[in-house]
Amino acid sequence: MSRAKRKDRLMTGIFYAIGWIMLAFLLYLTLTIIFDGLKGFQWDFLGAAGNGIFNQFFNTIYLVFLSLLVSVPIGIGAGVYLAEYAKEGKFLTIFEISIESLSSLPSIVIGLFGYLAFIMWTGMSWNILAGALTISILSIPLITTETNNAIRALPVEYKEGSLGLGATKSETIRKVLIPAAMPQILTGVIMAAGRGFGEAAALLYTSGQSTYINWQNFWKVTSPTSPLNPFRSGETLSLHIWVMRTEGALNPSATQIANFTSAVLVVLALLFTLVTRRISDRMRKRNNGGN
Repeated sequence: MSRAKRKDRLMTGIFYAIGWIMLAFLLYLTLTIIFDGLKGFQWDFLGAAGNGIFNQFFNTIYLVFLSLLVSVPIGIGAGVYLAEYAKEGKFLTIFEISIESLSSLPSIVIGLFGYLAFIMWTGMSWNILAGALTISILSIPLITTETNNAIRALPVEYKEGSLGLGATKSETIRKVLIPAAMPQILTGVIMAAGRGFGEAAALLYTSGQSTYINWQNFWKVTSPTSPLNPFRSGETLSLHIWVMRTEGALNPSATQIANFTSAVLVVLALLFTLVTRRISDRMRKRNNGGN
């Protein structure tokens, strides 16, 4: 066996080992969180009153949904601009550096900016919409980068074929490039949603640590206690964990509530990832002509 082949097998074995070690670690961590959460489970944890976390569960999904409504269009639009419209030069370099810098900023800094921009400047109190807008600031760079990379990675024949058939550039982008790149774009959406599910520091200053919901007012959006009112305060699951481990110390079930909330949060993020991946795989098969 040649020396090159031996090195190739050695490096392949090392990378396989690293991959399996990381997979085992993630599996161990996930199962530990879920097991600890179920170990102290009480049925009243599922309710919307007392020790229940149903309100926080709804707030988390609602806040992530609102943040994606803002970040997905802006992120995809910015990614398309970088890939198809931006010209090489200083402006493009500054744009890309700004996106990279924004994606690497600590969430606590984004949270303080969100508090200044969406709470103090508007004169409002803590609310879900402010939290969603703050999370959007964290999400936009992820979606922008994935969209830019996805479109640039497409074969040039996609674009040339569409233009050759008489389609305009905007039609080519909307009907050819974006649909073809959507599986990879969804990766950015998954990362953005994951950031929203697990974020606590940025929401501490924007969405608030309290929740007052009257489920009988579900469709009365203007009511301050309506679940769909984006201008009410809304504690999320990640914030609830923080509260239970700090200010909730007087609650005799604080540790069990925090552990169960952590397990629910992990399962929620996993389910969202699996569903989105499933959609992405179907899109990829359809683009490749599969069934």
